[in-house]
Amino acid sequence: MTRGSAAGAGAGREGGGVRAGRPDAAAEDHGAPGAAVPYGRLPDARRTFDLVRRHFSPGLALTGNFAGRGAVEVGAEGCRVTLSDGRDVLDFGSYAVPLLGHRHPAVVAAVHRALDTLPTATRSLANPVTAQAATTLVRYFEDALPKVYFGLNGADAVEVAVKLARLASGRSRVLAVRGGFHGKSIGALALTHSPLFRAGLRGSVTDVAHADPEDAEAVRRAASRDGLAAIVFEPVQGENGVVPLPPAVLRRWCADARRHGAFVIADEIQCGLRRCGERSVALAEGLPVDAVLVGKPLGGGVVPLSAVVCSEELYAPLAADPFLHSATFGGHPLACAALPPALAAIEQRAAHGRELADAMSEGLARLRSRHAGAVREVRGRGLLWGVDYASPHLAGDVVLGLADAGLLVSPCLSRPTTVRLLPSLACGPPEVGEALAALDHATAEAAARCTEK
Repeated sequence: MTRGSAAGAGAGREGGGVRAGRPDAAAEDHGAPGAAVPYGRLPDARRTFDLVRRHFSPGLALTGNFAGRGAVEVGAEGCRVTLSDGRDVLDFGSYAVPLLGHRHPAVVAAVHRALDTLPTATRSLANPVTAQAATTLVRYFEDALPKVYFGLNGADAVEVAVKLARLASGRSRVLAVRGGFHGKSIGALALTHSPLFRAGLRGSVTDVAHADPEDAEAVRRAASRDGLAAIVFEPVQGENGVVPLPPAVLRRWCADARRHGAFVIADEIQCGLRRCGERSVALAEGLPVDAVLVGKPLGGGVVPLSAVVCSEELYAPLAADPFLHSATFGGHPLACAALPPALAAIEQRAAHGRELADAMSEGLARLRSRHAGAVREVRGRGLLWGVDYASPHLAGDVVLGLADAGLLVSPCLSRPTTVRLLPSLACGPPEVGEALAALDHATAEAAARCTEK
């Protein structure tokens, strides 16, 4: 049997962090298509994959089958996700959303209270839940940036920030960074560097160029030549394999942007809110930014929420016309109710996060030393790490081995040699040790198979 064909056969296998439990309800019939699955009953995993293939994409069914080894997710608590075959897997993936772990009780309670009182907004009346969330977020960044726009995901925040920069500056040109990822909606996609996500699409409503992350003169040249509206960057590029940008280059870019009247936008959708140790990586570095974009864990891992936190100057077009940009569910009270307890919980666990980060750094350094032929580089900061392997095939083989071991990770689509690790604050030293042991074992096995070939 080949490695890839083992996806279905691996269901129910124990190992690493896997804990045995009840069997998969694969033989259970839940009725006609569209029938609700009774609460508390395990779904038929095969039926779920059939529905995904039918209504979404065969590729989603295939990748889900690989990740779950034939099972589907049915519940989550803390740093563990329960699968339909009864296994619990350790979550070091989920693309950075559950920084607090799954179903943090304070966040869940706040959302329940909002659900019981005002679950949606009229959009005509002022909403105190949304207003308080904005106040909390501004104070969280120590009043460095006084204005807020709430969205639902990272691309929302990117779209709004770039739109405001173009309107406030009266210019169209935007400079992004090679390797950066800012979303897949049409405007945000222009900033996203990898051509993988733009296949078949030509042109954009945004005039964008991409700077080399090592080119300290890029903003000066672009601003003097084109009349620059904004520079947009991730202080730590996540999808590009966890690549921190050089602080000295960022400082030069910010200074040159300010000198030429361009706005500075730090996209911290993935790396902010203590994921990389600081509330804001850019603000902690003392960079004079006009906006910090946050999301992913902002809703506490319970509800979708993102935000643009920005200066008066950048926000000026919306201050003049509040309907210049709006969205039906922007600032939704259920999502905004989650923000204050989420940020409070993140701060309560910040010191714990630093301890976990040290353990990850030390453990991954040992991993690289033990597997020097297979692991090319380890990059990361805080609770965002990338292990770069010698080939995409080797990295893919490691991901499948981790699935067998019960460790969920996030591959990097635009850098397929890198396996991304995103531990949550719900983890402790035992879970970090468990994850590192699983990674060590999967790396050794994958490297041995490559040597045999």
